[in-house]
Amino acid sequence: MTTRLCTTVALHPLVLPARADAGGAHPLESVTETTRRTPSACLGRLEEENDMTTVTIAPLTVPHDVHADDAADFLAFAALSRRICDESVGLPELSPSAAEMLPAWLDDTDSRQVGFVARDDEGIVGAVNVSYPQEDGARVAEIDLLVPQEHWGNGVEEALLARAEADADANGRDILQSWTLHRPVDGEDMLVPKTGWGRVPRTPLAELLARSGYSLEQVERNSELDLRADDSVLRQKLAEAEEVAGADYRVVSWTLPTPPALRDGYAAVLARLSTDAPSGDMDFVAEEWDADRVVRRDARLTGAGQLVSVVAVEHVPTGELVAYNELLIPSDRSGVTHQFGTLVARHHRGHRLGTIVKCANLLRWRELVPTSPRVSTFNAEENRPMLDINEAIGFVPVSYAGAWQKRV
Repeated sequence: MTTRLCTTVALHPLVLPARADAGGAHPLESVTETTRRTPSACLGRLEEENDMTTVTIAPLTVPHDVHADDAADFLAFAALSRRICDESVGLPELSPSAAEMLPAWLDDTDSRQVGFVARDDEGIVGAVNVSYPQEDGARVAEIDLLVPQEHWGNGVEEALLARAEADADANGRDILQSWTLHRPVDGEDMLVPKTGWGRVPRTPLAELLARSGYSLEQVERNSELDLRADDSVLRQKLAEAEEVAGADYRVVSWTLPTPPALRDGYAAVLARLSTDAPSGDMDFVAEEWDADRVVRRDARLTGAGQLVSVVAVEHVPTGELVAYNELLIPSDRSGVTHQFGTLVARHHRGHRLGTIVKCANLLRWRELVPTSPRVSTFNAEENRPMLDINEAIGFVPVSYAGAWQKRV
């Protein structure tokens, strides 16, 4: 990758962050930028030693293969992402491995990924990833800021966020989105999203986003189900739901890659996730799907040995796929299973189709991957119909995510 900008962050006591003048050069027109900030955690040490630590921010090199000679930074980036998930909520498995990430970085047809790495003399101290949906008229840039606890408070996080925002501006994106992870704790000093559903504790990242003009729009619940528990509840709920749904609906299941005959129907129901799922005031462009995009997505999801099971419901009179559920596991089949999409098309809700696809896929999964101990899923707190299903079949909350948005 070509280096377009190298940002230098000089960490030094008693110097406030430098700000560009309103009439100054565009960040991308500069060769370097320098910002200084008092490192709160190390102020005494730096005052005593009169030291200065220099951190350089440069574009992330994306290798063609995780075993390539230039893959070191990408491997470190993926490891850092897992470390952040572990530090934030004790769940490193929420982030994929470098091998699982890489296919999405190499294929920018549907979403383009850009990364920046902050490095000091001892190594990488933080990173940021910016995702750009590629639909016509897309205005969103999705920012994932990764700074571990030991390097937080020295100005690295602010410089990385500013670098990501500058890249978004250069790409014509004026809606910025980011996410925070939170442990399931309660207290008096909690943050409530604009939806009014759910709440999360303050974290350093949440406070940084709030200071930087982002608003907490939505809270999502991360729940887990013990896959080793007795499956009688799943079977009972499935039988009850199928009786309610009746003969107009039938279950269709497959393992990725999607069979050619199902790609168009799968594309149609996948497209609904960007418009039908509860999202508060988060601005998501309507995604454009066809059979070719399904093929590309299948390749990304299975590119590093992952296994994906899909259970869908077909509306028999029309032949449409109107509900689906996806379960994915990495190449290590003893690891945590991740639920990806689950959706019931709006005009087919009220027929227990959500229960059908969830229970049928979980039962199928227990046969496909009997070694996986649990499945993890995220749901918007205001999505009570889906949360009701989860709770009824045994999912319990283990962490929360905050969805943040800033309109420039």
